[in-house]
Amino acid sequence: MKKTNTQNLQLGIFVILGLLIFVIAVYYIGKQQNLFGNTTQISSVFKNVNGLQLGNNVRFSGVNVGTVKNISILNDTAICVDMIIQNKTLTLIKKNALATISSDGLVGSMIVNILPGEESASEHIQLGDTIKSISKIATADMLTTLNTTNENAALLTADLLKITNAINKGEGLLGALIKDETMATEIKQSISTLQLISKSALQTVTKLNKMIDAIDIKNSVAGVLLNDTISAKKMSFLIESLNQSAIEINEITANFNAFSKELKNNEGALNYVMNDTIFVNHLDSSMKNIDQATEKLNENMEALKHNFLFRRYFRKLERENAKDEKN
Repeated sequence: MKKTNTQNLQLGIFVILGLLIFVIAVYYIGKQQNLFGNTTQISSVFKNVNGLQLGNNVRFSGVNVGTVKNISILNDTAICVDMIIQNKTLTLIKKNALATISSDGLVGSMIVNILPGEESASEHIQLGDTIKSISKIATADMLTTLNTTNENAALLTADLLKITNAINKGEGLLGALIKDETMATEIKQSISTLQLISKSALQTVTKLNKMIDAIDIKNSVAGVLLNDTISAKKMSFLIESLNQSAIEINEITANFNAFSKELKNNEGALNYVMNDTIFVNHLDSSMKNIDQATEKLNENMEALKHNFLFRRYFRKLERENAKDEKN
């Protein structure tokens, strides 16, 4: 009987300890999940939750302020995350706060980080509010990018090794420049020559600048041509006229040369007149006959003036000529 009471006492103690541990565990878990105490639910919409699960922590500026209560898919580009936030932190979170999903450490579970807004806001969040979300690069994406970068770096290293080996063997232009001393010397000479040319060009430019500075832009002909558009147009017209005159002079010179060539070759009418004596004699006789005919015509006209039939007519002409001279 005594043994049975002892066993019952031990069993009772064990049951009480088990219940106590259970209560403590439930309280602890409930506290962690914000099942007890005053809380407020808010939401945020993300394009990708990156493996976020129910019960994951919600942090504000690095401090745990709540947990994830529900995750629901709104459409193919929007996922709503409902969060339970402790009421004592509501006054710290403003309506312009931003929510983002990140990992707790390098390989930890996903959490929701609430970041203060850049602009100051007076109103704090309330029950049922939805805050804006921003996307950050996940750890997996960073690892993928890092892996790709490592592969590219390996390929680049291999290419650089090939280039270095080729240069050491004297292959290619760069290898020849490094290994061939003659080419290196020629390049040095070319560079020296370029330096001399550059120096000469600089001196020439300096002289030109001095000449330009010495020109009186306002009073000189160059200044008038540069500044006075009317004078510039006149000068342009004068140059065009000179060009046209030069073209005409060239044509006249060509014609004169052709004429001289005909004279030298005994060609043309002028050569015939100058060299054919018979034609010249006939022409001289013709001119004499014309002179004689003119003299006879004058005599006949004088005779007509004294003829009684035409005397009246010629007097009338003389009177009209006299009137015209007086007027």
